[in-house]
Amino acid sequence: MLLKKWWIGLALVMAGVSLVACGSNEETKEDTSWKKVEGKKELTVATSGTLFPSSYYNDENKLTGYDVEVAKAVAKKLALKINFKEYNVDGQVTAVNRGEADFAANDFGMSKERSKKFSLSSPIKYSFDSMIVRKSDSSGINSLKDLKGKKAAGEPNTSYMKIAEKYGAKAVTYDNATNDQYLTDVANGRTDVILNDYYLQKMSVAALPDIPVKILEDVYFNANATGFLFDKRDQSLKKKVNAALADLKKDGTLKKISKQYFDTDVSVKPKQKVTEKVSAD
Repeated sequence: MLLKKWWIGLALVMAGVSLVACGSNEETKEDTSWKKVEGKKELTVATSGTLFPSSYYNDENKLTGYDVEVAKAVAKKLALKINFKEYNVDGQVTAVNRGEADFAANDFGMSKERSKKFSLSSPIKYSFDSMIVRKSDSSGINSLKDLKGKKAAGEPNTSYMKIAEKYGAKAVTYDNATNDQYLTDVANGRTDVILNDYYLQKMSVAALPDIPVKILEDVYFNANATGFLFDKRDQSLKKKVNAALADLKKDGTLKKISKQYFDTDVSVKPKQKVTEKVSAD
């Protein structure tokens, strides 16, 4: 009996040592994301260069856009240089996950699937979703239910394409295509509809007035906020970026950049009341 008690006691002691050791290993895991950026004195940011007006090339062939300029303002606030790397959406997400980019700036929202590995900064833009259709006949679409059998255009694996497919649309996918290609294809019937962010669509349609497309009026859904996309492990870097964003909002910089690219202040919640919610999952 004494021998048995001795073994039980030893087992409990060893288990306790094991648990303490595990806890110690966890505690020694340090988030060095900010230290790495601070050490190299530069932010590396993934973006597309094709998403007007968030990330695109202007007439002078310079990369600009709302997300791009806000990222530049953050870098300036943190006394860092900034370097942009261009990818499609999947490429941006992969670059952040692999540590090839410190964060991604390309009008990112957060899907349920993406939230397992990534997190967003404080919101830099509030919006909701809408649909672009042909001007002549609305592409035969008057509601989300009318997407059944229609050809929806977009990049693969985005929440917009998942919503379209959920309602029975056929996906026509593009790889980092420009807005004029998307809109022209809807106008000529190669595709029927584009689901995306309302403000992005509003600016795209206004920038290309000769292409006969329109936003489907009053068919709005999924009030949302977008921000910079971070790897979930990089909390110390995200904390620094959020602090910079708070300062930029307070001093009016976000509002100024927003009005430059959207003709309205998207850094605050919109006046439109959008109650319909549509899950992509």
